[in-house]
Amino acid sequence: MSVHGTKNKAAEQYGLSKLGARVPLRFDNPDAAILEAFPNRNPERDYIVIFRYPEFTGLCPVTGQPDYGTIRVTYVPDKLCVESKSFKLYMVAFRNSASFMEALTNRIADDLILLLKPRRMTVEGCFNARGGTDISVRVEHLDPELDRERRDLLNRLW
Repeated sequence: MSVHGTKNKAAEQYGLSKLGARVPLRFDNPDAAILEAFPNRNPERDYIVIFRYPEFTGLCPVTGQPDYGTIRVTYVPDKLCVESKSFKLYMVAFRNSASFMEALTNRIADDLILLLKPRRMTVEGCFNARGGTDISVRVEHLDPELDRERRDLLNRLW
């Protein structure tokens, strides 16, 4: 059966506990354990995956005021891809979590990089204006283990 068939469906879904399940939402604990991954069915190919979460909400750690924004994750997978429902639940978990925008964008990047070990990843937090100033934070990651030729190829793809 081809790589696109269903022969390995059980293996592909092994360990995914949130997809298709009723999961109670928690709004106070953005734990990396919420995130789940599944095997990349095309690891021989470099391609880009983009997640855009336009309903991000967190709290300012000083004022307690809500911060709203969009989190955009762009990555070239290696062996794993992030499962979308777990990503959504992870994003929702920040709702009552107090953190500066710079720190939480780096935290999201760190958690996804640790889980996926992607060839390349960018995490962008574009936050709505508060006090007349909007803030954008961009975190870049390029797998240091890749050879120069592969790194150059990914830079052109990007």
